[in-house]
Amino acid sequence: MRELEEALAAIQSAQDLEALKALKARYLGKKGLITQEMKALASLPLEERRARGQALNALKEALEKALEEREKALEEEALRRDLEKERLDVSLPGVGLFVGGLHPITLMEKALLEIFRALGYQAVTGPEVEGEFFNFDALNIPEHHPARDMWDTFWLEDTGLRLKGPLGEEVEGRLLLRTHTSPMQVRYMVAHTPPFRIVVPGRVFRFEQTDATHEAVFHQLEGLVVGEGISMAHLKGAIYELAQALYGPESRVRFQPVYFPFVEPGAQFAIWWPEGKKWLELGGAGMVHPRVFQAVDAYRQKLGLPPAYQGVTGFAFGLGVERLAMLRYGIPDIRYFFGGRLKFLEQFRGIL
Repeated sequence: MRELEEALAAIQSAQDLEALKALKARYLGKKGLITQEMKALASLPLEERRARGQALNALKEALEKALEEREKALEEEALRRDLEKERLDVSLPGVGLFVGGLHPITLMEKALLEIFRALGYQAVTGPEVEGEFFNFDALNIPEHHPARDMWDTFWLEDTGLRLKGPLGEEVEGRLLLRTHTSPMQVRYMVAHTPPFRIVVPGRVFRFEQTDATHEAVFHQLEGLVVGEGISMAHLKGAIYELAQALYGPESRVRFQPVYFPFVEPGAQFAIWWPEGKKWLELGGAGMVHPRVFQAVDAYRQKLGLPPAYQGVTGFAFGLGVERLAMLRYGIPDIRYFFGGRLKFLEQFRGIL
């Protein structure tokens, strides 16, 4: 049939799916040629109608098959072209991707946590926005203490923030950016009962003049151990293990008496650095002051919890993470840590 040959030729020459769709509508659509011929059958005599109907059905089936085959061929051709565009030459050398790295403070903090986890300590964290009670009152730092001076503390006003306590209660009183990680000692003791060993890493804030060794934002690692019979000997042992892990068997520790409101007795501890052949003053430590335990039990009772810190002792210590990182990585200025300079940070790519 001539009309079939013409239709098949048009279908085979269709260059894309849109052209094929137009041909399908031309021949098989509601207003297509085959449809119109089917409608015209009613006007033919019976015998002629039967023969013409059979021919039209055969033509329709042939066109549907041709359209389906051409559609499949066009889809495969389009896929082949897309794959060709995205083809990779696996014989070429690979393209190196940018490798990121951890910040030097994060690396140092990670190393410290590994040391204390090996000694059985659990790492916990707390909020950077803190309440006056947890940051000062519960730690035996009275209102007239210099640490509360406006030149030491970033006080927050009219923030609308609702700070939660260790058990989800709303914290009353003034809010501030914590000046040390010690508030987490109180929070943890309120929510837990001894014995326990914890370390608290985190960022702290003090309103200080910045220079090569001082910054308004820095990091601390706090430690707290509470239980029956805990003594200064246990504290010295913990710091000794820290020194050995950091600087090897030649390192040793030194304690000097000093005053801190939340410990009694208090001490400043230093670690001997064999490589630099000098003492490194790293932080403060001491036995937890009885008033801290009393404040914790009073707060627990306020929340309907029984006292848990009668007849126990404990020690606490804190050290600066930046100081150790500066020594480990040879960084001369603490301000480099927060400067955001890529040339500085790229030195630590790939260090785990």
